[in-house]
Amino acid sequence: MPRKILQGLLIGILAALAAGLVGYNGWLNWLENRSWDWRVRHLAAPATGTAHIRLILLDQASLDWMAKELHFGWPWPREAYEPILAFCRRAGARSLTFDMLFTESSVYGMDDDEAFGNAIHQSVPFTGIIWLSQDRGLNRTWSPEIQRNRLTIANTNGPLPAWTHALQTTFASFPVPQVATNARLLATVNAVPDPDAIIRRTIPFQWFDGTPVPSLGLAAWAATQPDASLQLDPDGIRIGDRRIPVDRNGHVILRYRGPSQTHQAVSAAAVFQSEMRTREGLPDTVDPAGFRDTYVVFGVTAAALMDLKPTPISRVYPGVEIHATFLDNLITGDFMRELPSSTAWGSTLILSLACGLAIRLCSNGWQATLVMLLGLTLAPLAGFTAYARGLWFQIAMPLAGAALASLSAIIVNYATEGRQKRFIKNAFQQYLSPVVIDKLVRDPSRLRLGGETRELSIYFSDVQGFTSISEALSPEDLTALLNEYLTAMTDIIMEEGGTIDKYEGDAVIAFWNAPLDLADHPVRAVRSALRCQETLAAMRPRLRERAGRDLFCRIGLNTGKVVVGNMGSHQHFNYTFLGDAGNLAARLEGVNKQFGTPILVSEMTRRLVTTDEFHFREIARVQVVGRKEPVGIYQPYRTATAREQHDLLTRFDTALHQYYAGKFTEALRQFEADSKNDPPSASFARRCRHLLDHPPSGPWQGVWEMTEK
Repeated sequence: MPRKILQGLLIGILAALAAGLVGYNGWLNWLENRSWDWRVRHLAAPATGTAHIRLILLDQASLDWMAKELHFGWPWPREAYEPILAFCRRAGARSLTFDMLFTESSVYGMDDDEAFGNAIHQSVPFTGIIWLSQDRGLNRTWSPEIQRNRLTIANTNGPLPAWTHALQTTFASFPVPQVATNARLLATVNAVPDPDAIIRRTIPFQWFDGTPVPSLGLAAWAATQPDASLQLDPDGIRIGDRRIPVDRNGHVILRYRGPSQTHQAVSAAAVFQSEMRTREGLPDTVDPAGFRDTYVVFGVTAAALMDLKPTPISRVYPGVEIHATFLDNLITGDFMRELPSSTAWGSTLILSLACGLAIRLCSNGWQATLVMLLGLTLAPLAGFTAYARGLWFQIAMPLAGAALASLSAIIVNYATEGRQKRFIKNAFQQYLSPVVIDKLVRDPSRLRLGGETRELSIYFSDVQGFTSISEALSPEDLTALLNEYLTAMTDIIMEEGGTIDKYEGDAVIAFWNAPLDLADHPVRAVRSALRCQETLAAMRPRLRERAGRDLFCRIGLNTGKVVVGNMGSHQHFNYTFLGDAGNLAARLEGVNKQFGTPILVSEMTRRLVTTDEFHFREIARVQVVGRKEPVGIYQPYRTATAREQHDLLTRFDTALHQYYAGKFTEALRQFEADSKNDPPSASFARRCRHLLDHPPSGPWQGVWEMTEK
C-alpha cells in the first residue's frame, strides 16, 4: 500500500507538470476556447439589463422595402434615418447609438448630410462611430473641427495601468462633421477576436491622440451620464457606480445573453413606416411605449452589408448585438472575470494527484474507469459552476492533468497487477466459471486448498438414453450435438446466477450460492430446471434431425450444506463441493427414471421456495441408495401449468395419501384411471399391484425404497 501511494503521488505530480507545460505554451487554448463556447451556449440567459435595450435592425427586409416603395438603393439617403431618430425622440428613449460609419459625405449632396445632422441634434443623446486603427486611416491627430469626447480619465495625473498601453491607436477616420459635431460621443467598434476568429472579448475603450474613445456599448450608456469619467486601476474600470473588469490585455470578457435577437428587435423599415404613419395622422404600427427609457442601438443584419461575426453563440452573429451585449453587461453589472492563472495551476495539481492516487489504489478496471470518468467530469463541472458566478475557470489544464494522471496510473496498474490477473484468467478459464474467475481476480488469496461450509442448491442433469444415442452417431456428429445441448443448458444456468461445477459427458453439475451469495438460490435453481426443460422441448425437433431420436433429460435438485472451495492438489485443483447434499441431488436425478418425471426436487428445496411462481406436486417419500433417512420428493410446475392440470394433480394427491395410509386398493383404482396420461400415476399403479400381491411384512411407512442409483 505505501508503494502504491507513493507511485500515485508521483504520477499525479508528473501529470500536473506536463499539463501545465502544455497549457503554458498555449497548446491547450483550442480546448479551453471550445469548452468556454460550450458553457456560453448552455448558460446564456437574459438578465435585468436585457429588457432595457432595444435594437433597430437594418435587415434584408428593410433594404427590400425601401427599394420597392421609395426606390432607395444602398446606401440610403441620410434623410431616410430622420424618421427613425424622430421616433426614438417621441418614444422617450434614453439614448440612440448608430453602429454605422459615416466617414464620407452623402452621395445625395451636402443638404442630405445637413438634414441628418439636424435630426441628430434634435433627437435623444446620440452616439456615432469613429474608425480607429494601428495601420490605416485619414487622421493622425484629432480633427480640430470636431470636439473631443467629453468622457475623461479621472486619474490622468497618476500612472495609468499597464493594460491601457495595448489600447493605443495611431490612425483615425472621423465621421462627417454634421454627424460628429451633433453626436454626444464618438465610439469605437473594433472587435477583439481570439486566434480562432471567435469574438469572446471586446475592448472597453481605445486611445487616440490622448483622448479616450469608448466602445459603442460603453458610449451608449455614458451618453446619458454627462459627468461620467473613467477611473482606471490594474483590474479594470470604474465609471459611476459601474465596474468593468479587464484582463491583462485590457479586454473585457462578454457574458452573452442568448441567440440573436435575445434583445428585443424591430426592423428599420417598420420603425420608418410607423413614424411616417403618425405624421399622416394614422396609428403607430410599432408601439413607442416599448422604447421608453431604453437604450436603442441601430445596426445592420443584412448579409450583404457584412456585419456578421463569429461568436460562441453562433458563427453568424450580428456585430450590433455584440455591442448590445456589452451594454447589457454594463447595465446589469455582471461582466465575466477571468480567474488568475494560479487557480488553474493549483486545480491541475490537486486533480492530477487525486486521479493518480485513486486509480493506483483501485483493484480492478471498472473502479479505475469510474475514478477516471469522475476526474474528467470535475473540471467541466467546476467550469460550469464558476460561469454561473461570473468567473472564467480554465478547465483545459486540469482536464489534461486528470487525463494524463488517469491514463498513466491505469498503465501502471495494467503492467503490475494486470499481469497477475491475466495469469489467473488464462490459467483457470478452461475449468472454472467466469464468476469464480472474476472473484479470484479480485481476491487472489482465495487460490488455496480447502473451502468453506455453505448452503447450496445443487443441480444434476443427465440425458435419457445417451449411451444408445452416442453409439448411433459419429464422433464429430456426437460432439456437435452435445455442444449444442450443453451450450443451451449452460446459458440458462449462468443467466440464473448459477456456477457450472463440471460436465461429465452429457451430465451437467451446477450449484447456486457460491462463490457469490444469492439469498434466493433455491428459487433460481428451480427456475433454471424448468427453463432447461422448456428450452430442450423447443430444441427437440432440431436435435431429432441430428440424433435420429428425441432427446429428454432428467434433473435432480437438492438444497443443503456442503463444503465448497478449491479442492485438489497443489498442482491442479477445481472449485467444487463435497457433501451428502450433493449426493442426494445426484440420486434424485436417477429417481426420475422410476416415476417418469423430468424434474425432482427434494423437500429441503421445496421448503425454501416460498414464491408463488411455482407449484409443487408431492411425488413420494423415498429412501435412496446410500441414505438411511427417507426424503420427500416433489415435481415442480409453473403456476399457470399447474392450474391447467388442477384436476389431475388433485386426484393424484388424493390417491397418494390413500397409498400412504396403506389403502392400496382405493389408491390403485385412482392411479389406474390416470395411468395412461400421467407417468407417476402409472408407476404408482404398478407399485400398488405389487403391494397387493406381496403385502408389506412389517409396519407400513409409505416409504418407497430405491434399489438402484
